[in-house]
Amino acid sequence: PIFAIQGYIETLHDGAIDDPKVNKHFLEKANEHTINLSNLLNDLIDISMIESGEMRLSYRYFEVNEFLQAIVNHLKSLSDEKHLELIYHPCRANLKLFGDKYKLKQALDNLITNAIKYTETGKVEVLVEEDKKFGRIIVRDTGIGIPDEDLSRIFERFYRVDKARSREVGGTGLGLAIVKHIVEAHGSKISVKSKIGEGSEFSFTLKK
Repeated sequence: PIFAIQGYIETLHDGAIDDPKVNKHFLEKANEHTINLSNLLNDLIDISMIESGEMRLSYRYFEVNEFLQAIVNHLKSLSDEKHLELIYHPCRANLKLFGDKYKLKQALDNLITNAIKYTETGKVEVLVEEDKKFGRIIVRDTGIGIPDEDLSRIFERFYRVDKARSREVGGTGLGLAIVKHIVEAHGSKISVKSKIGEGSEFSFTLKK
């Protein structure tokens, strides 16, 4: 992003600033790359704090329906832009799970945003399954799917399944690595199932 921003500024400096249509386009692009750079720096700070053990979690019981519905409502505009359904299937009333809901929100924001980015038609669903001891939060999509050979690597820093498509949809390349660390900090493990052309499902459990 730095070199892109520098390129736009140099072009403006070399005379493009005198053309209102051109300078507006270049300023918008420079601003877009500035936002991307800011997101990258924030993600790098987050992951460095997590990996150094400086991330402190505040564990408590939270009401699941209210928590997940708020996240889905917040991301609805993203799915609407792509004419996708973003659906939350309410779980049992008054179900509470144990964890740091602010860090879990960060993880779920990443999972749902990714699902929307890599789904062209259909829907993204958020649901909860439970047994006696745990609740499993699931994010499921009807997207492009992930090849089997990439499944074990998608949580690595900066790993891209499809580099060209990743550039097109944006992102820092750190989102799933952050998700993995947050989930593991809760004593859980992120699971993924996927089939090319049919979609993907990410899930993790939390204690009841």
